[in-house]
Amino acid sequence: MNKILEVRNLSKIYGPGCPLCLESTGPEADTNLCPHCGSVVAIHDVSFDLFEGEILGVMGESGSGKSTVVKNLYFDQAPSSGEAIFYDRDKQHDLFALNAAQQRWLRNHRFGMVYQNPHLGLNFNISAGGNIAERLLMSDLMDYGAIRERAKALLARTEVLLSRVDDLPKNFSGGMQQRVQIAKALATQPPLLFLDEVTTGLDLSVQARILDLILEIQQELKTAMVVVTHDLGVIRLLTGRAIVMKYGRVIEAGLTDQILEDPQHAYTQRLVASAL
Repeated sequence: MNKILEVRNLSKIYGPGCPLCLESTGPEADTNLCPHCGSVVAIHDVSFDLFEGEILGVMGESGSGKSTVVKNLYFDQAPSSGEAIFYDRDKQHDLFALNAAQQRWLRNHRFGMVYQNPHLGLNFNISAGGNIAERLLMSDLMDYGAIRERAKALLARTEVLLSRVDDLPKNFSGGMQQRVQIAKALATQPPLLFLDEVTTGLDLSVQARILDLILEIQQELKTAMVVVTHDLGVIRLLTGRAIVMKYGRVIEAGLTDQILEDPQHAYTQRLVASAL
């Protein structure tokens, strides 16, 4: 299996930072807020590999830093330090060494992102089909007819009624907005997809359909995914491997089954027990 993403020592500190930040924060300190300078150590020293067609889970409670990981990798934020290499066919991209234009190109062509809040991933002022067209235009597909057909095919694939292709996302339910986001993210057939709490706030039946859709996409398109969630049910259903985070640090990593059946860290044991 080919590696698609290699992340090493990824760190992000909000605030000025000080020499005591790292030793004063983390799971042992039970906080990510530095008492000396007031900085927030959102993530520190996060490392993992991702392989083609694999779904990796990043799990932890609110404030664990899990969303910061994908926001850094998708260029929504710049990390404080660390390295990430994206292996794309026969090319290697050192993500944080790229200039803004190169990062934008990767975002538009080779990565996809589905946010918890659809307002971050969709333009609510244009139609569902227009949202997908917007992404296709970035990928150099210029023929209007071809773009509309591709938008319709993607909406059909994500079970959005074609009669609603020209409706605004604000008129859709939360589950439907997530489907449009997924369709938009898949428009350029990216080999790497980031999913940030995509089922949070949705009804259980809607959650189940979204999760089924994600699994179908992964099996059909062999898309590699990083799934961020605090929901152990999502981790169990979707992922083969997972990392567990607390106060910005990775405290456990391994095969999902292993972590859920025989958690080693006391925090993971509590997480798993609370979900039973």
